[in-house]
Amino acid sequence: MTTVFRFSGLSACLALAITGCSQGSKPPPERGPTAGTVSGAAMGSEKVVNVYNWADFIAPSVISAFQKEYGIQVNYDVFDSNDQLETKLLTGHANYDVVVPGGGFLERGIKAGVYQKLDKAQLPNLKNLDPEVTRGMAVYDPDNQYAVDYTWLTTTGIGYDVAKIRARMADAPVDSWRMLYEPAVLGKFQDCGVTVLDAPDDVLSTVLAFLGKDPNSESAEDLKAAERVLLSIRPYIRYVDSTRYVEELANGGICLALGWSGDVTQARDRANEAANGVELAYSIPREGSVNIFNVLAIPADAPHPRNAHLFINYLLRPDVAAKNTNASKYASGVADAVPLLNDTLRNDPGVYPPPEVRAKLAPERAKSQQFTRLLNRTWTRFKTGR
Repeated sequence: MTTVFRFSGLSACLALAITGCSQGSKPPPERGPTAGTVSGAAMGSEKVVNVYNWADFIAPSVISAFQKEYGIQVNYDVFDSNDQLETKLLTGHANYDVVVPGGGFLERGIKAGVYQKLDKAQLPNLKNLDPEVTRGMAVYDPDNQYAVDYTWLTTTGIGYDVAKIRARMADAPVDSWRMLYEPAVLGKFQDCGVTVLDAPDDVLSTVLAFLGKDPNSESAEDLKAAERVLLSIRPYIRYVDSTRYVEELANGGICLALGWSGDVTQARDRANEAANGVELAYSIPREGSVNIFNVLAIPADAPHPRNAHLFINYLLRPDVAAKNTNASKYASGVADAVPLLNDTLRNDPGVYPPPEVRAKLAPERAKSQQFTRLLNRTWTRFKTGR
């Protein structure tokens, strides 16, 4: 059974791992996923499932094991932003069977009719989900009709190079959003490299938390206040990107990043494996952050819904969920997967925050179309610096 991959950027390493290429092999050519990437023959075959997921978000062995067990070919594409996924789904006929939106984008997509209801009779492994996770999912998907959890407790926080930060500011407020959103503080780290996610909703939520406001606020006044903060720090930002920073944190190319919890943990592990002397840490600021659910859903026009259910059910097995969490560093919502995790990961407060930290995490909600238009204008001004 052959897996068809369409990867770009960092996800090339996943393709190499799954397809068995040697470490020195040339990565596959960059080919972004398009609506026409799944062949007509594949669409007509019931032995196919087309998956669209975040980069580095699955254990390589999971795909090959699924294919071997069920004889179903996995066509696997990756994206690096919810907006990229949402655009494809709203356009229609993207030919994907399983997609992995964030909770807020699921909420908006349900209203837009881009997902189909799940057939829970085909998902017996739903029983493996932690009840706390299922309750949290209901914020986006009442009665849990359209999606199941893939990862949860994903937070947006501060990833940093311990030595470089300490050398520039011994008392750096690494446990506070002041680290990023006070220019007098951030400016001390400009020379060693500061980056921010290219994720408007996530970044806005953190700025609002810094300002003591509701992270899900849609107030135009709050957005203007957040924009002033963002424009004030823009001169100190090296780049705005959601993928490059992982490898650059790991190799010491940058020292401070607004990033996602699992990404920073991946970077830390890569640095440790390379034994390059880079010590990385991750902080969820005391002012609070957002709890992002990444979920498994089936598009309304999925060509292979039966195989989609089979693939989702497979991912809900405790042993499979544990493999994915060990690889991706993002917390699994499958309760019995937790004891199977690496000890370091299971006890990492950045991956599984303690209750007092969870209490300060707000679920990231969908934004209205009107507010999204305003936010996109703010984001353009921030990225361009004007």
